[in-house]
Amino acid sequence: MGKGRLEAFSDVVIAIIITIMVLELKVPHGADLAALRPMIPVFLGYLLSFAFIGIYWNNHHHMLHAVQKVNGNVLWANLFLLFCLSLVPFATAWMDENHFATIPVALYGVVMLLCAIAYTILAYVLIAHHGKDSTLAIAIGSDQKGKVSLLLYAAAIPLAFVDPRISLALYVTVAVIWFLPDRRIEKLIKE
Repeated sequence: MGKGRLEAFSDVVIAIIITIMVLELKVPHGADLAALRPMIPVFLGYLLSFAFIGIYWNNHHHMLHAVQKVNGNVLWANLFLLFCLSLVPFATAWMDENHFATIPVALYGVVMLLCAIAYTILAYVLIAHHGKDSTLAIAIGSDQKGKVSLLLYAAAIPLAFVDPRISLALYVTVAVIWFLPDRRIEKLIKE
């Protein structure tokens, strides 16, 4: 079957996720800059999560651009990814509201790890559907960035109990790794 509906559905769900996150940015009481101070943790958490959702959307778009068709396994793997991404607003809000306390920061890492695992599963399911010689398989290759991301998320979860700032630094590191343009698929597909 074609991939158009899957792409459209995914775009809508991701847009809703971002909308839910932005709704957590409440208008402060007061008209001076000091009224914004309590919003700093909320805004920083939103910024980090927005970057992650944007990175997933961008890479999801590129991954689907490299394939021609989907099957039932791909649909389920994609739904699992969207489910995991839909947990990001909750984890972000809990982390923000508790000023980056240990348990919420660890849970944020669990959600980020789940998202990374779900994305990896989707990639492997797509590769299985299109073959090991497909454009996507060649582009992903050994997926060093994906493996490093999984390791950093897995390390960040227990490190939140040592110092949540270490975990936050690891989350930012993963975002930076993926924020840098990944041209693996673009190199193989010329439009």
